[in-house]
Amino acid sequence: MAAQLDYNTLKEIFTRFQAVEAEPKGELDHTNAYTLLVAVALSAQATDVGVNKATKNLFPIADTPEKMLALGEEGLIEHIKTIGLFRNKAKNVIKMARILVDQYGGEVPSSRAALQSLPGVGRKTANVVLNMWWGVPAQAVDTHIFRIGNRTGICPGKDVETVERAIEDNIPAEFQHHAHHWLILHGRYVCKARSPNCAACLIRDLCPYEEKSL
Repeated sequence: MAAQLDYNTLKEIFTRFQAVEAEPKGELDHTNAYTLLVAVALSAQATDVGVNKATKNLFPIADTPEKMLALGEEGLIEHIKTIGLFRNKAKNVIKMARILVDQYGGEVPSSRAALQSLPGVGRKTANVVLNMWWGVPAQAVDTHIFRIGNRTGICPGKDVETVERAIEDNIPAEFQHHAHHWLILHGRYVCKARSPNCAACLIRDLCPYEEKSL
């Protein structure tokens, strides 16, 4: 685990990220808060590309909790059976839809606690929805962020909540909103697990990682 980088180094890193892509976006297709919530819940242990393929035909017919309930669990399974853990995910999505209709008037709640009370919704999913839909500077720590946070010293920590706190505590406020998107994209396409592409890395001169592949 690398030591936490200092403020000025972090500011320079995120200034570079911002210069390359000022408004980074999540890669899950969605049309409203509900489809975003479902897409993120489905993405656990699955790729965004795989989820987008499954939801391409699902969301046009089930973009509200009421429509999802009308589709039913078996109907949902037909759309998402190419995704890992599809049976359990279908069960959770239907339970979630019922709760949203019964307790929230069919609307997706905008508090972390309420979101995390829904079936199949953990802290990471809640943070993605809060950040992408409501613009809350919530940090959704996935395996990419956990890896590069510790590899680079941008946000080191022994578990995801410690890494999340390191982002919130140390990264300058002006970069907080997009921080997790920049980090996810960097981890997904450049600072990869097995073969980091250090030669193409725009922050390699600021990174303390010793086993650079230049």
